[in-house]
Amino acid sequence: MKPNVLQLVGSFQQGGSERQAVQVTRLLHEGGRYRVHMACLDRTGVLLKEAEHLGLGDVPEFPLSSFYDRNALIQVRRFARYLREHEIDIIQTYDFYTNVFGMAAAALARVPVRIAARRETLGFRTRAQIWTERRAFNLAHVIVANSEAVREELIEHGVRAEKIVTIYNGMDTERVAPLADFKRDEALIALGLPLGAGRQFVTIVANMHHAMKDQATFLRAARRVKDMVPEAAFVLAGEGKLMDELRALAAELGLAQDVFFTGRCARVAELLAVSDVCVLSSKGVEGFSHSLVEYMAAARPVVATDIGGAREAIVEGETGYIIQPEDVEALAARVTLLLKEPERARRMGLEGLRVVKEKFSCAAQLENVERLYERLLGQDERAGRKNSSRLQAVKR
Repeated sequence: MKPNVLQLVGSFQQGGSERQAVQVTRLLHEGGRYRVHMACLDRTGVLLKEAEHLGLGDVPEFPLSSFYDRNALIQVRRFARYLREHEIDIIQTYDFYTNVFGMAAAALARVPVRIAARRETLGFRTRAQIWTERRAFNLAHVIVANSEAVREELIEHGVRAEKIVTIYNGMDTERVAPLADFKRDEALIALGLPLGAGRQFVTIVANMHHAMKDQATFLRAARRVKDMVPEAAFVLAGEGKLMDELRALAAELGLAQDVFFTGRCARVAELLAVSDVCVLSSKGVEGFSHSLVEYMAAARPVVATDIGGAREAIVEGETGYIIQPEDVEALAARVTLLLKEPERARRMGLEGLRVVKEKFSCAAQLENVERLYERLLGQDERAGRKNSSRLQAVKR
């Protein structure tokens, strides 16, 4: 009989953790070695249809308003009951909220294999959240880090090294490849971007909820780039509470006519296909940026800040450039170089695509996840046999 595996996702919004959860669920289901289940804390989001199309059956919701009210206890007990009823052998969670909720319920239900995750560095969390998540990690058998940078930080903060496994995000390169009948002008119109053969687009894909993504540095660098490359235009894809503030900054910098805010972008493949250079300007919380691998999978040259796992993806001078956070001049210089030397940019993009296929493929991700499951299930079986032998010895 196939082991029962459950993937717990926070919501189905188009974030990196959510997309990875849905992707791993799909890969495991297509792999056929496990009976796959999925549950969530919130059923909203554009990825829900993709999850439902997998045909896994109902995706139950366990809604939370807080970790500190009566409802949280009710939902934990309800989820634990669900785990027992479906005889779940392995549970895997993906972020702070699913780690805390999922590990508590799984421990209560005595799920044999419990896998938590850390997908960002600690700068984003409060002391109370870090303390709470550490308690959840104590209930887990393994913590999956999505980069060596995240793994090293966990060790520095007291998590045992042998309890942490690095598994890189997988990237389906077909998802960001333009369609065979791709037409640049039609894509530009659909994206709300200006036409013109001479236009060169510099793009950043990042939510606008947190200043740590640092689109402000991107815009300040854009001002310098525009002075050196007059045909340059700048695209910010993403949504969030900081959008109005960033629009105001663009206007203040005299870039109102050259900066384009797309909001949440459903046409990521087309956006990246029309982009000449892609940027990651974050200054603190990335573990391993999903956008960074998307850029490379789309064969775009990258300029990224030296945070999280950036150096584990970018080969300096070969697939892109790494700069220090908040270094406006370095960002502008590297972007300008790539815009002025399109052949260099093209070579870097193609090399980036090769690296993604070799190191960050969906096949590699599935292989690593299944290998982890097999090891942990094997340990559980050996522990069960050992306990059974001890019980028999006591009876004798």
